[in-house]
Amino acid sequence: MSSILTNNGAMVALQTLKGINASLAKTQDQISTGKDINSAKDDAAVWAISKVMESDVSSFKAVSKSLSLASGAISTANTAAETVQDLLGEIKTKFVAAKDGNLDRATLQKHFEDLKAQIETTVKGSQFNGINLVNGDQFDGASTFKALSALNRAQDGTVTADTIDIDLTNTDLRITGGTVTAMTDLAALDLETVTDWDAALATVEGAIGAAVDAASAFGSANKRIEIQSSFVSKLGDSMTSAIGALVDADMEEASARLQALQTQQQLGIQSLSIANQAPKSLLSLFRG
Repeated sequence: MSSILTNNGAMVALQTLKGINASLAKTQDQISTGKDINSAKDDAAVWAISKVMESDVSSFKAVSKSLSLASGAISTANTAAETVQDLLGEIKTKFVAAKDGNLDRATLQKHFEDLKAQIETTVKGSQFNGINLVNGDQFDGASTFKALSALNRAQDGTVTADTIDIDLTNTDLRITGGTVTAMTDLAALDLETVTDWDAALATVEGAIGAAVDAASAFGSANKRIEIQSSFVSKLGDSMTSAIGALVDADMEEASARLQALQTQQQLGIQSLSIANQAPKSLLSLFRG
């Protein structure tokens, strides 16, 4: 039965064309943005996962900056500890020379005082961004310097922070006002009044040992930070790739689909046009 009120062919052609246009719009959106999933309506579950992962990648960048700052502070402290070690080596030579007795001990004592003053200057000036790890600084009352190293997300969404910790108990290299006995014992030495040279040399050796221990602690921590920085960078790259695999559009497929949909759109328009012409054929039934 033919009807001039209801054109079933046109309705089918129109619905088909609407579907084609919707697919075409989505494909064009994928090509323009480069993403297959642009919002929650495209795929709520995958979109939510990708957003959490993107926030984690941003966190990794913050962790990387924190590690860089910590590395700067630790590297500065390590340089200071090695410099103090060298200065203490020079002090040791003054004591050996004074013990021999062939040189003027008053002059050697003056050199000794100058070297101690240089140690104090080195220690006080060894700060990075306001952080001095060899000057007895206590961070909020704690004797541990903590460098943020990672943010870990559990399956339940809980996020916890990991740190690389440096014990500052034995890294205070001040001679005056310090807390490390091996360093502060130097303050009482006087080359002009020493009677027990073995004990005096042992005091200097103890100070050298303290500087070596501090440099070793800083060097070990800096190596850990270097390894962690590399890991965090690689982890961020891996997660960025994973996010891309979840939400990025396959551009080759999208390009092929676009051409196919454009062809379907032209055919749909033509089909709708033909369907709309059908009622006109009924006019021939009323011609005499």
